[in-house]
Amino acid sequence: MEIHDVSDELEIKVKKYQRGEGADLESLKDKKLKGQLANKEDLFKKSANAAAKAEKWLMQTEEGWLEPDGLEKTWRFSQQSIANEVDVASRKNQFDLVLPDLGPYTLDYTSSGRYMVSAGRKGHLAIIDLHTLKPIKDMQVRETVRDAVFLHNELFFAVAQKKYTYIYNRAGTELHCLKEHGAVLKLQFLKNHFLLSSINKFGHLHYQDITTGQMIGNYRSGLGRSDVLQLNPYNSVLTSGHSGGTVSMWKSTSSAPLVKMLCHRGPVTAIAFHPNGHLMATAGMDKKLKIWDLRKYEAIQTLPGLAKSLDFSQKGMLAASTGSFVQVLATSDSQDYSRYMIHTMAKGYQVNKVLFRPYEDVLGIGHSNGLSSILIPGSGEPNFDSWVANPYETSKQRREKEVRVLLDKLPPESIMLDPTQIGNLRNTKKKEKPTQQETEAEKAAAIAAAKNVPLKKKTKGRSKPSKVTRKKQEGIEQAKRSFVEQNKEDGVMKKKQKRMTDPSELPVALQPFVSRKTT
Repeated sequence: MEIHDVSDELEIKVKKYQRGEGADLESLKDKKLKGQLANKEDLFKKSANAAAKAEKWLMQTEEGWLEPDGLEKTWRFSQQSIANEVDVASRKNQFDLVLPDLGPYTLDYTSSGRYMVSAGRKGHLAIIDLHTLKPIKDMQVRETVRDAVFLHNELFFAVAQKKYTYIYNRAGTELHCLKEHGAVLKLQFLKNHFLLSSINKFGHLHYQDITTGQMIGNYRSGLGRSDVLQLNPYNSVLTSGHSGGTVSMWKSTSSAPLVKMLCHRGPVTAIAFHPNGHLMATAGMDKKLKIWDLRKYEAIQTLPGLAKSLDFSQKGMLAASTGSFVQVLATSDSQDYSRYMIHTMAKGYQVNKVLFRPYEDVLGIGHSNGLSSILIPGSGEPNFDSWVANPYETSKQRREKEVRVLLDKLPPESIMLDPTQIGNLRNTKKKEKPTQQETEAEKAAAIAAAKNVPLKKKTKGRSKPSKVTRKKQEGIEQAKRSFVEQNKEDGVMKKKQKRMTDPSELPVALQPFVSRKTT
């Protein structure tokens, strides 16, 4: 009986990893195509079975969830009632650090979720080991601090201070002063490319390689001051929100944004990305929270409410904060986001940032009076991959991983909207346009050839020097005329490319940025 139950469970997991219905091989007459498709179907079945077995035997930890009884609502459960039901190790993740004179606070976690860096606006910096809840370093820089992020591991972190951006090590020693970034408002770190990116108070975007110190990109957004900057984990594209309700997507090798979307009828206050990279959440001063499908650039859900900070968890939950109120949204059976949990801070606490902790059912909150950590069942990934992020790694494993990720570092040119295009062959062009120097050289050769054309000697005065000169001049003009006509054709093609695109063919969010100049 046990074996039957195990096989049934395995069949359910296999169905989850199957790639839809198989091809109808019986209706095919081509034997070669039939054999190729049969081999592919066998490979698909083997991969689905292997993935199902790996999930069953290697990923045994299941995610938690709040299950209401009858007419109960999950958002009515308080943190106290949850803490009374969980184990001691999980209860330890629920805490409050009251630091009223140094806030408001912002925070960041390492990719493994073990370490947290906190930064108070009035200069307080701290690194905390969340397994032992002991501070590794606590220091005061005596200067305004706007943001702080970890770099590739917990040994280094970058801090956006009043005038410049600084890089410190875990002991609190200042390693670098990055003056080129200016007065930075927001920082982001691209861990696959080892790029530290920032946006300053003048709206300038900077990309700097922290392995070589080289400044990869320095671009003007052209949309004014912005303190909303978020990284898409799927394709490493940076997204900034601006006061006109516009959201722009950038890569490190392009001075122009890849995409510009009109998301709100007012300033954008927060942006967050789903871990799969296909969903984006935005909030604006128009008191709307929108969920966007980036494959179509369309809003698939609009919720009422103002949010100052947004963040997606590893399991797709969305946390939003406004004032002293925090709510967590989760997808239901209808795939729409609805209220899952709520949490109200003490009176007078103004939430500055919310951030889910990786591999834990924990939501970190930075507010005006310190830091808080609350339990959100089902938000974190229960099974971690020690090759990617190991919360229990030793110093030797950390050194080996640092060497490995440096060898696997991706070049800045690999950042693009669709990373699946990397490695594909570019379609060959029918005709490559020659350069200006090649065109001039070809034109000079054609004129020289026209000058040296031998003319047949004719009688009755038809070979007079004046007539010979006129014929040669006509040949030269004919050679020049072909190049003039070619330039005209190129100009017509350029004008066709610049013609106005029909706005009705584009998503609503992209229509305001279509050129309306007629040609």
